[in-house]
Amino acid sequence: MAGLFKKFFNKAHEEEQKEELLQESEEQLSDEEIEAILVEEMDEGPLEVESEHADEAGGSDFFFSRLKEGLLKTRKNIAGKINNVLSGFKSVDEDLFEQLEEILITSDVGISTSISILDNLREKVKEQKIKTPAEIKDLLKQEILAIMEDSTEKFGEKTPAVILIIGVNGVGKTTSIGKIASKMKNSGKKIIIAAADTFRAAAIDQLEVWGNRAGVDIIKHQEGSDPAAVIFDAINSAKSKKADMLICDTAGRLHNKKNLMDELKKIYRVIEREYPEAHKETLLVLDAATGQNAISQAKLFKEAADITGLVLTKLDGTAKGGIVIAIKSELGIPVKFIGVGEKINDLQDFAAVDFVNALFED
Repeated sequence: MAGLFKKFFNKAHEEEQKEELLQESEEQLSDEEIEAILVEEMDEGPLEVESEHADEAGGSDFFFSRLKEGLLKTRKNIAGKINNVLSGFKSVDEDLFEQLEEILITSDVGISTSISILDNLREKVKEQKIKTPAEIKDLLKQEILAIMEDSTEKFGEKTPAVILIIGVNGVGKTTSIGKIASKMKNSGKKIIIAAADTFRAAAIDQLEVWGNRAGVDIIKHQEGSDPAAVIFDAINSAKSKKADMLICDTAGRLHNKKNLMDELKKIYRVIEREYPEAHKETLLVLDAATGQNAISQAKLFKEAADITGLVLTKLDGTAKGGIVIAIKSELGIPVKFIGVGEKINDLQDFAAVDFVNALFED
């Protein structure tokens, strides 16, 4: 069956791409352009949190509606096409299964994951003696939900905590840090940010803007400083101020994979030595719009770090949000946050049931 879709799968340059991943996702803007934006943002005041108390005014319905809106392009690409295919068949046959498989593959669910989903779907259709195509939709939702569900604890439950944020430049790493910091602060926690991406001055400045707007302390050194030294000072600050959570930015681009691994290992050693009692997490930020390239990035970083969760950004800007399913299926890393818009509350805690429902709801 996989041979039918070879045209969608090309691994010829996979290893070469891996080595380029840490170099290719450079910020779209130059440092000077970023700095100009930062000056403008400084005048914008505090973060927009008009819906921070949405639980009182609409509860989970508000967040689900934002999720559904953010997944509009992906929903049209996956659920819309699936509905069209199912309505075009009067019976369940192999041609129907192949068309469903093609839809998943072209939506970046991935070949191996798509084949697995459809193989399981065939078995269930046979076991349950399903005859009408309309009944397949719910079974398909169940298969995807089984992949996405995870039993890990909710983010932020264990304190004190040190959260290491990793990812290449341009994926929304700094913005995610600011939004997570604001989210945790608004939940009643005391937050400190460590600006340990010292390779670009603009990265430090940009993070400081987010820290100021979120109303949290930020520990920084000069550009070119030792990132591990920043983490060291930040840990001491977090301990002395009894912070609940220390969120640490890291460099998004180093010269090669060995440098990345060495730098992260050094930071890990500092954290373990200076704050052994803290709960530790490493979140990898990925741009969902990059599709299969996001999986290649995740595999590369997984070799260098013990990744405990994913932050998937820019889902609202892509029709290939199926990559969320592929990453969870192929790498087994739980998704902690998803970004479905530009507003502060558009970085949401990931809930598998809500995600699948929003993906398929008409």
